[in-house]
Amino acid sequence: MSNVIRAALVQTNWTGDKESMIKAHEAYAREAAAQGAKVICFQELFYGPYFCQVQDAAYYEYAESIPGPTTERFQALAAELGMVMVLPMYEQEQPGVLYNTAAVLDADGSYLGKYRKHHIPQVKGFWEKFYFRPGNLGYPVFDTAVGKVGVYICYDRHFPEGWRALGLNGAQIVFNPSATSRGLSSYLWQLEQPASAVANEYFVGAINRTGIEELGDNDFYGQSYFVDPEGKFVGEVGDTHNPELIVRDLDMDLLATVRDRWAFYRDRRPDSYDGLVAP
Repeated sequence: MSNVIRAALVQTNWTGDKESMIKAHEAYAREAAAQGAKVICFQELFYGPYFCQVQDAAYYEYAESIPGPTTERFQALAAELGMVMVLPMYEQEQPGVLYNTAAVLDADGSYLGKYRKHHIPQVKGFWEKFYFRPGNLGYPVFDTAVGKVGVYICYDRHFPEGWRALGLNGAQIVFNPSATSRGLSSYLWQLEQPASAVANEYFVGAINRTGIEELGDNDFYGQSYFVDPEGKFVGEVGDTHNPELIVRDLDMDLLATVRDRWAFYRDRRPDSYDGLVAP
């Protein structure tokens, strides 16, 4: 009997306020559960606009503690639905200390921990250093009801070291919640995550926003997808313009098949990689 996990991603547009955005995601989670999904991941900074298109301290108000009000609200929903949840949020550790973070909840509603985005861009339309400190919690992998889950947020995906760290830490599924625009990165979107899934021999769930928000002209192009450890898309890639709930079956037995075939982890040569991290 195969070991199949039904997993879900949400790509959507900005509704105009935090509460309606949260309610929309609660509805997406319920719909995913109705379709049999056991794990779901939302997009980067899921309950807000992508405010990094501008540099304005007013948007610090979107930050909250993790765990905190939104985490606790979704803990109750995770327990009700029996679903693992990955919640990408704006975190305030203390006033003036802010991170781009994802909380991970288990299917019983328990809070398992969080990942903080390591790599922080500062380019036109993505002024993230104005809002976030670089992550400092390492590359945790969370032991959930659906297996070992890791998170790598948006711009992180351009850096292979974190993908590998998650694999070495035992990840079976890595979620990459993002807010990325058509003019800048679309030529990379269907290359990097599949290549990383192959190199590190796990599933990747890649999530992107949709639409153009009033804060800027970034055209968030959706195209969310799951990719397997052979680099193959699991079902269709999401729509390029419209909100969509992506629900796919992931055959977890493929992990062992691929790892036995290639043995990349056996054949690594960490003794020869010192220069990669030299100052």
